[in-house]
Amino acid sequence: MNRVQISKYELFSLIILFQWGTTIIFGFGAAAGRDAWIASLISTGIGTALILLYVLIFRLGGDRTLAEWFTYAFGKWVGTPLSWLYPLIFIYNGARIISDIRFLLPVTIMNLTPDWVIGITFLAVVVYAMLGGIEVLARIAAFLLPFLLLAIVLEMILLGASRSLHYVNLLPIVGEGWGRIWESIWPLGIMQTYGESIEFALIWGYVSQKKGLAATTGSATLFAGFFIALLGLLTIAGMGEAVFQQMMYPAFALLKLSRITFIDNLDALGIMYLVINAFIKLSMHLYAASLFIQQLIAAKKIRPVIFAVAGLALLLSMTMVVSFTEHLEVAMVTVPYHLWLPLYLVLPMIVLAVLPLRNWIGGKKS
Repeated sequence: MNRVQISKYELFSLIILFQWGTTIIFGFGAAAGRDAWIASLISTGIGTALILLYVLIFRLGGDRTLAEWFTYAFGKWVGTPLSWLYPLIFIYNGARIISDIRFLLPVTIMNLTPDWVIGITFLAVVVYAMLGGIEVLARIAAFLLPFLLLAIVLEMILLGASRSLHYVNLLPIVGEGWGRIWESIWPLGIMQTYGESIEFALIWGYVSQKKGLAATTGSATLFAGFFIALLGLLTIAGMGEAVFQQMMYPAFALLKLSRITFIDNLDALGIMYLVINAFIKLSMHLYAASLFIQQLIAAKKIRPVIFAVAGLALLLSMTMVVSFTEHLEVAMVTVPYHLWLPLYLVLPMIVLAVLPLRNWIGGKKS
């Protein structure tokens, strides 16, 4: 494990692109209307605290990975069944990303391509990158992050130059009260993106310099959350609350507002956002699941596990609901409450409460 190492900057980049995911395409906190950017900022603050809690568990547990938390805290007979829940949810999350890609690409740029071809092709590229290991994925993220940041800055300049932003659309701030803002924050706003980052507890052991791990992880989360909130604010300012709430992927519509006579087809920027972030997020979901299973079954090689995990994710994506509205309903209501909340918050909090006693018992035995 120590022979494979990633730098702090690579971890920083990987966290940012993972947390952006498809969030910047679909629009964060649409239920909060024109106050979605406020919901995003609050979610980022709480989400950062949650991720730092994961770092604390990692440190208190003797730098044990997520795959070892539950067996260390609760013992083999209780911990092992709990541990298996995590690779399964990671695979399910990955399947949802494949399903998103299968839906979005045909309705944007690849109208005549069968969605199953898009899903298989995209997954094949992801598997190829995963076979290179976490070092390859981290280096890809470190290479791509500056280009995405440049694209976002370019988009902001074009929107400003075309005078497409009307900040009156943001007023009155919190005019409808805090109820709908909190509804967007809990639990979806925290569990999606930030709770999902528990996967990084599997790769923190690969970071070459663990000193300052919490600072790197926390700053990356704040950075990612700031840009999610910024893009939400720009979208609302450009299109208004009603359109923002009704559009399935407002980020694409926002790009069309840049009315510059000599620049056309800015949809390419939106496609770049989608493909790059979905690639990183899907890669992390499936690689984390593969690494978790490899550690659980003590497999010598991860390659067979990667192929099995990828095949299962593809199968699940093909059997998900056909209606995209239902697909989003499951993502926003069913999954956050019944899967993400217990796995990303409740169980880690229990582990954190048990760790001091477990460490004390371990110290007495030694």
